[in-house]
Amino acid sequence: MPDDTWAAVADDFADGAYASAKGRVRTYVMHRQLLEHLPAAPASVLDVGGGAGHQSFPLARAGYDVTLLDSSVAMLAKARERMPDRVTLVQADGANASEAVGGRRFDAVLCHGVLGYLNDPGPVLDQLCRCAAPGGLISIMTGNADASAVRPAMEGRWEDALAAFDARAEIGVLGLPTRADTVAELSEALRSRGVEPLAWYGVWLFVDWLDLSGAPPDPAEAERVAAVEFEAGRRDPYRRLSRAFHLVGRRT
Repeated sequence: MPDDTWAAVADDFADGAYASAKGRVRTYVMHRQLLEHLPAAPASVLDVGGGAGHQSFPLARAGYDVTLLDSSVAMLAKARERMPDRVTLVQADGANASEAVGGRRFDAVLCHGVLGYLNDPGPVLDQLCRCAAPGGLISIMTGNADASAVRPAMEGRWEDALAAFDARAEIGVLGLPTRADTVAELSEALRSRGVEPLAWYGVWLFVDWLDLSGAPPDPAEAERVAAVEFEAGRRDPYRRLSRAFHLVGRRT
């Protein structure tokens, strides 16, 4: 593997996956979920593994002071192409986040779509909690291990679906190996680090079943889909069947 694992997929990720209807729905839904918990702007936000800034740049445009940290030179280059004001870019691995930002503590720390690419998420979780100020928010989005069989079953891959009931790993949509977590396990991991979980939401339910990843973005249609996804993400039983989940906690 090259040193910059994301170099080969940076264009597909930033210009393809997030530009699709499915990508836009994820950004919209998680933005609304975040705003229910974030302090008012201009609070400081650290986006660990923030890639091209799709989730944190809307916060910068809303007046938040954003620091985007990512280990990938290629992804940071994509971020620079679309970077708004009030954003600082830092190249560093998430496991060294605190040192990379000079020990600064933030009002909110985001880590979305990162833990699934780590065999051991513990060191990054340590850093997320260390970088949050007392009373600061921690926001994590990762794969939902409790619903791993849904996608292969919906695609008619019955052997894969059967195996997924007891599996944590799969090849993700970008062709890279990923692993999933459960809400209960991640909540306990945060509590052990002095962060109290506040709420959790589902991410990607109907859009995953309908396979909108390659659909051309229709703003009006995407808005209607996102409204449904937002409601599904905060209601049982729908959120439990979502492909990913969004967990929000506060450092005590």
